[in-house]
Amino acid sequence: MTDSTKKNSIDEGKIPDSEIPKTDIEWRKRLTREQFAITRKKGTERAFSGAYWNTKTPGTYRCICCGEPLFRSGEKFDSGCGWPSFYAPIDGKKENVKGNVVAEHEDRSLASMPGFGIRTEVTCRRCGAHLGHVFNDGPPPTGLRYCINSASILLEPEGKGTSSGEEDSKKSR
Repeated sequence: MTDSTKKNSIDEGKIPDSEIPKTDIEWRKRLTREQFAITRKKGTERAFSGAYWNTKTPGTYRCICCGEPLFRSGEKFDSGCGWPSFYAPIDGKKENVKGNVVAEHEDRSLASMPGFGIRTEVTCRRCGAHLGHVFNDGPPPTGLRYCINSASILLEPEGKGTSSGEEDSKKSR
């Protein structure tokens, strides 16, 4: 596809719904070992180790699994925690997407450990990929901090379109 024929759309770069893997075997073929462990098995990368924790490149952060646009660089901030942090996901209503682009779920996996308690997990609403967690210690205007694993997202630099699917995922590996 040439630049003149590319759609200027939030859907550019997304995998068609019919091609989203359904099984762990299919996901393992598409993702790196780290991406699979984080997005499909709810893992967490080490702080200050991911590709995007300190990047300032303007653009859109997409789900590494399905290409769904999730966050914009304009909402990214330096929280000092070692993971990419955003004060809000993309507003689905403004972007003509049905519903929210992320889903939130109660996470009790560390509830029995001192200092953790119940957290709120953030997943891609389209494919269910684990992205990270959201906390109530972010900056205005929301007061939220979406703490996201770099391995669960792919940065599409501003002004550059993406092609859908495995090609983009492999570039970030």
